[in-house]
Amino acid sequence: MSSCVRLLMVLGAVLTGLAACERRPSGTTDDGTGDILVGVYASLTGDGASFGQSSREGTELAVDEINAAGGLLGGRQIRLLVEDNQSRPEEASNAVTKLITQDHVVAVLGEVASRRTLAAAPVAQRYQVPMITPASTNARVTEVGDYIFRVCFIDPFQGEVLAKFAYNDLKARRAAVLKDIQQDYSVGLTESVVSHFTALGGQVSEPVSYSSGDPDFRAVLTQIRAQKPDVIFATGYYTEAAVIVRQARELGMEMPILGGDGWVGDALSNGREALRNTFISNHYSGDNPSPVVQHFVAAYRDRFKKAPDSIAALAYDSVKVLADALTRAGTTNGAAVRDALASSNVTGVTGQLTMNAQRNVSKPAVIQEVTYADGQAKFVYRTTIDPD
Repeated sequence: MSSCVRLLMVLGAVLTGLAACERRPSGTTDDGTGDILVGVYASLTGDGASFGQSSREGTELAVDEINAAGGLLGGRQIRLLVEDNQSRPEEASNAVTKLITQDHVVAVLGEVASRRTLAAAPVAQRYQVPMITPASTNARVTEVGDYIFRVCFIDPFQGEVLAKFAYNDLKARRAAVLKDIQQDYSVGLTESVVSHFTALGGQVSEPVSYSSGDPDFRAVLTQIRAQKPDVIFATGYYTEAAVIVRQARELGMEMPILGGDGWVGDALSNGREALRNTFISNHYSGDNPSPVVQHFVAAYRDRFKKAPDSIAALAYDSVKVLADALTRAGTTNGAAVRDALASSNVTGVTGQLTMNAQRNVSKPAVIQEVTYADGQAKFVYRTTIDPD
C-alpha cells in the first residue's frame, strides 16, 4: 500500500471522527447523573435587553422553584447555562451552537424576539435538541422543524385580536399602520392586522415602513395625520413605540394607537403622558385572580422587588412546560423530550398550555390599556379575546 493511500485513509478516519464528534449532541442522553443542563440564550445587552432581563428572571424563578421542590428525574437539579446574544441574530445562532456543541445542554430556552429565534432555531433543529421560545410570535418560528416549540400565541391570532378590538370596541373604520421592516415580528403582525381589519370591513392605508433605531417619525406621522385615520397600529417594539406615541401627540394626533406584545419593555415609559389612549394585546394580566397567576406575581415581586411583565410570565411557563416534558419522558434524550413536549398540557401563568400539531399553543389574549404613573408605563386590563 502506498504512503499516499495510507495517508488518505488516516485523514478519512480523522474526518469521520471529527464528524462524529460534531454530531454527538444530536438526540443524545446525558449519563443520568448530576445536574440537568439547560441552555438559555437571551438579549441581556443591546436594544432588546429589557426582553432579555425579564426572560432571564422568569426562567430563574421557575428553575429555583423546581430545584427547591426536589428537582427532576430522581432528584437531579436543573442548571442553567446562560448566553448573551447582544440582541443580534448572528450572535443568537452562535450562542445556541455553543450551548449545544460545547456545553452539551439537553434543551434550549429562548429567544423572545422572533428575528433572533429564527436565526437560532435551525441550529437546534439540526442537532435535534428541543428548543422552547417563550415569546416569539412570528408564525414561521415553529415551522423550522419538529424540535422547535413555543408557549405564546402567534401573530396571526394577535393581529386578529388587535383588529377586532379596534373595529368592535373602538368603532374604528379607517386605520394607518407603521411597521418595522427590520423585524420579522413587526412584518408578520402587520400582515395579520391588515388582513383581519379589512375582513371586518375596515379600510387600511398602505403601511408606512421604518427601521429599528429610527429617532424621528414626524414626517411619516404628518403624512398619516393627513389621512385622518380613526386608529393607528404601531406593530414594532417598545423603544420605537415610545417615540412614535410621543411625537404623534406633539403633532396633535389624539386617536388611539395600538400595539402588540412587543410594546412590553422598560423603554416604553419614555412615552410618558403621551401613552394616553394607547392599547396593546398581551399574553396575561397580573390582575387575574387565578391561584397560579397570583403565586407567580407574589413570588416574582418578593424576589425581584417589582411587578412581572408578560415576558417574565412566558419564560416562567416555558420552564414549567420543559420540566413537565422531562418528567413524563423519564429521560433527557432529545427525541423522547421532543415527543413529550408535543403532548404538553400544562396549566401556566399565561393560560392552559396545550400544544397543538404545529407545536404552538392555542389560548386567549388580553387587551390592556397603557397608562403612565409614577415614572412607569402601566398595563390595565380591558378585555379578553378568545380564539375562534
